Amino acid sequence: MANNQFDFNFPKGGILIIIIAVVAIIAFSKSTITIGPGEGGVVFERFGEGINTYITYGEGFHIVAPWNRMIVRKVRQQSVSDQMNVLSVNGLEVTVNGTVWYEPEFKNLGLLIKTKGEDYERELLDPAVNAAARSVVGRYTPEQLYSSKRDVIEQEILDEVKIILKDQYLSVKRVLVKDVKLPTTIKNAIETKLKQEQESLEYEFRLSKAKKEAERQQIDAEGKASANKILSASLTDKILQEKGIEATLELANSPNSKVIVIGSGKEGLPIILGNQ
Repeated sequence: MANNQFDFNFPKGGILIIIIAVVAIIAFSKSTITIGPGEGGVVFERFGEGINTYITYGEGFHIVAPWNRMIVRKVRQQSVSDQMNVLSVNGLEVTVNGTVWYEPEFKNLGLLIKTKGEDYERELLDPAVNAAARSVVGRYTPEQLYSSKRDVIEQEILDEVKIILKDQYLSVKRVLVKDVKLPTTIKNAIETKLKQEQESLEYEFRLSKAKKEAERQQIDAEGKASANKILSASLTDKILQEKGIEATLELANSPNSKVIVIGSGKEGLPIILGNQ
């Protein structure tokens, strides 16, 4: 009777080699990591002291022990936006929408994660920005927040955040206050007040302009009167007679002159009559 069973005599050493190769491939795949552009990494050593705070790995391909873990975080400048409800100097609740630009210190990324955790934005940055915003906004009235203090407020919040985050391995570059929302009644009252102030300024400008124009006309009239007075005082009879003679001679030289009438009296001047 024929034996239809196949007898595979696979060497036991070959099976062991295959197992070792598979384990090696898995271990190698777990030991390699690529850090992308604008990112940095720190190693968490499971059998050591945790986060290795001495080395921050930059962009590129890296190999780590398979029992360790590479923590990768963005180290380029990035932003976070938030909406905060804060109180003005007179206790009015104001909603501030702002954006903060920040970046971790690359060489101290390990210290940042070790002391503040991987979610350091929520644990460190958000509380610092909220505290600074409340401190700064609390110095101003709603009118100041609504109108002309935006740039000053941004700079003051930035200064406050830098003080809070000093030596915390996180650098804040800029603060932008995008919007300040007031209660509708307060906003309408402020807008009405600003409109009235603008109208008052325009009215004062028109009055000032009219007053200056009146002063100009008065000065002009006084100047003309003074000039006429001086001219009248300088016009003697001889000067008038001389001017009359000069005018008569000019008329006599005109080609249109036809008749000359001699004036009567002691100082009479000729009169020239023409056809035009």
